Amino acid sequence: MKHFSSADTDQIETASGGIPAALKRVAQILLEKDLAKWRFRIVVAIVLTIGAKLLSVSAPLFLGEAITLASQQDVDGTIVSLISAIALFAGVRFLSSAVPQMRDLIFAPVSQDAQRFISVKTFEKAQSLSLNFHQTRRSGALNRIIERGSNAVDVILRFLVFNISPTVIELILAAGVLAVAYTPILSLIAIATIIVYVIFTGIVTEWRARQRRTLNVADTELRARSIDSLSNFETVKAFAAEQRETDNFDRAFRTYSDNYIETARSLSLLNTGQEFIMNAGLGVMLVVTGWLVAQGELEVGALAAVFAMLLNLYRPLNILGWGWREIRQGVIDLEKVFGLLSQKAEVEDKPHAGKLSDIEGALEFDHVSYQHEGRSDGLNDVSFALTPGQHLAIVGPSGAGKSTLLKLLFRFFDVSNGAVRIDDTDIRDVTQTSLRQQMGLVPQDVVLFNDTIRNNILYGNPNATEDELRLAAAKAQLLDFVESLPQKWETRVGERGLKLSGGEKQRVGLARVVVNNPKILVLDEATSALDSQTESLVQQAIANASAGRTSVTVAHRLSTVIHADQILVLNDGRIVERGNHAELLSQNGLYADMWRKQSNTVAEYQSLAVSED
Repeated sequence: MKHFSSADTDQIETASGGIPAALKRVAQILLEKDLAKWRFRIVVAIVLTIGAKLLSVSAPLFLGEAITLASQQDVDGTIVSLISAIALFAGVRFLSSAVPQMRDLIFAPVSQDAQRFISVKTFEKAQSLSLNFHQTRRSGALNRIIERGSNAVDVILRFLVFNISPTVIELILAAGVLAVAYTPILSLIAIATIIVYVIFTGIVTEWRARQRRTLNVADTELRARSIDSLSNFETVKAFAAEQRETDNFDRAFRTYSDNYIETARSLSLLNTGQEFIMNAGLGVMLVVTGWLVAQGELEVGALAAVFAMLLNLYRPLNILGWGWREIRQGVIDLEKVFGLLSQKAEVEDKPHAGKLSDIEGALEFDHVSYQHEGRSDGLNDVSFALTPGQHLAIVGPSGAGKSTLLKLLFRFFDVSNGAVRIDDTDIRDVTQTSLRQQMGLVPQDVVLFNDTIRNNILYGNPNATEDELRLAAAKAQLLDFVESLPQKWETRVGERGLKLSGGEKQRVGLARVVVNNPKILVLDEATSALDSQTESLVQQAIANASAGRTSVTVAHRLSTVIHADQILVLNDGRIVERGNHAELLSQNGLYADMWRKQSNTVAEYQSLAVSED
């Protein structure tokens, strides 16, 4: 039974706070214990970055000095000084470019480890969220959120540490040098140019940020639709919907393309505006410097020095605009990640929850009630008890609450009232991991990984020995089948196990549970989708696997549960009848009515088969 929520978890809550909050969160990531080993490298990288900026600002001064010396008439007397000035200019300029390369080499492991950390942390958070989240989310959309968030962390780290802060420092140094070495007028022009540049960049970037959000939505929809369609190709082909899916993909791609074109146009506008502002400032400063040189107030080398310094300023300013855009877009990409990380699981372990281990397998539902969010159905005052090794069957019409009962047993949801106990322990007092390790679930539709039969079975217990693996396969009536395959245990089962038949998938799923040796075995309509012959084989495997275990079976086919120690009949979330098969037939109630209808249906099919023969 599907659990509905008033909120679609595809629309993961977006973290608020903008750039300051995002930068704070990134700083917190760097302070995590897992990244503490890189702090020295971060400090060294920052020192190298600042050193590179100092070299970049000082290099034009040596160039200006060399040109001034070269313009003097007494060249022979200044040749040593001229060569020294040129050598210093070349050396300092080389170092100003080489030092950042050394910095990048030092910082590369930090960046990669930060990406790994945030990706793993986000993936772990998604895994820890409750069943309701995973029932409504789209795998493709969630994958894109994690991917973009990881890349955004790298972008913010690099531009924050190596571009934004150092560029501001370089601009301050350059303005100071222009004022002290030449004239305050040049410094004022440079500052005015920077202010206009920053304001223009900020306004256009904010406009583009809104476009980026829209583009991200279109991108997420495109990727999610593609993955949804390709992963459900069997259904697509069964309904001859290939062209329909192609058309839907085409519409999603057209929407993405339209939004991408809009962002490309705004980027062209931004780049053109930035070029105009910077070149206008450059032109004004050269005019002023040339006039001062002509008036004899500055040496001729000042013109070249100012030009070189402005070129040095132009490059970081251009990076500043680009870096600001990247950071702003990175913050947008991180919003979903931070929203996911701040999301609370509906079912959480208590702070000091214990571990459930070495259980006997006694099971009790004590006046359990549960109400689905946004729906009127659920469970109402359900009570029953099982002693270790007993077999309980749960039957009833669709929507009666059978699957909900199993989800409460696995604590995918928490009860609204009452308690579920295993060996007299309330399952809310133990960790979810230890609880589920004591149980094994075989669902109606066993979904396998696109891996080998061996690895799919060992997923239940990766530490199982070869003998335990073979024993589990034997109990699941699977060993002879595996041994008959050309590649035996290394046979790959295909996407979601589609290379196997329904009965083979069920037996692999059963072996996967048995290899974990759970005390409680749960079968959720494990044979309802199988033909009679295959069902008989799987039922024999289930009987072997259930021996000595407490087992709970949800079934539509009543013929599969006639040997159960206790049968519960649910209707509208309540237990309306209970007893064994014979007792329930004698009550002539809902169970007896369901039995008669199923028996009549079987008889009609048998009669039809005889008449056709």
